[in-house]
Amino acid sequence: MKKHEDFLTDASRLAPAGMKEKEKKALGERIRAAREMRGLTLEDISSRTGIDVATLKDIESSKMAPPLGQLIRLGKALDMKMGYFISPGVDKPMTVVRQGKGQAVARYGKKKGEEYGYSYESLAPEKANRMMEPFIVTLLPTEAEEFSSHDGQEFLFVLEGEMKVQVGDKVEFLKPGDAVYYDSTQPHLVKSATRTRARILAVLYTGTK
Repeated sequence: MKKHEDFLTDASRLAPAGMKEKEKKALGERIRAAREMRGLTLEDISSRTGIDVATLKDIESSKMAPPLGQLIRLGKALDMKMGYFISPGVDKPMTVVRQGKGQAVARYGKKKGEEYGYSYESLAPEKANRMMEPFIVTLLPTEAEEFSSHDGQEFLFVLEGEMKVQVGDKVEFLKPGDAVYYDSTQPHLVKSATRTRARILAVLYTGTK
């Protein structure tokens, strides 16, 4: 199975819908500031994460938004929560996201002109120091089947439609009300199982301190 990043971790062209150029730049600046604060070079981070130096330069200069899978590795290398890079949030005990008011995210495939068939919205962008990353994900019909593996665990709950999930060699088809929890270190695939869309609640836990 070919190792790739999935809908929660492959976002090389991921950006909140309508995000302004200045806001995009903040992500690269936060990563660079965290690295410099620890006195680390790009070569140091590359050796810790497996991300090549050229890609790290593009990330820090905001020429590209890194996949969430890379953010997981960067968070561990820099001893910071992944959520700080996605959206730092504010330090308060509770945040509320009303129906339809999550931070919309647009997802585009790595290959030019190719749609990978999903979009999602963050449900906790304003909460600082969060241990989990919750999303509402819309899976659209697609022929693409690329597996992913990364640190952490994932919990998925089907809201509508039918979803195919494969972890290792085991395949399951889930319908509304069904849920699955798995170790993200195992090669896994998640996609719509029919010719219509599916919507799911997805919670990503990276284990980052």
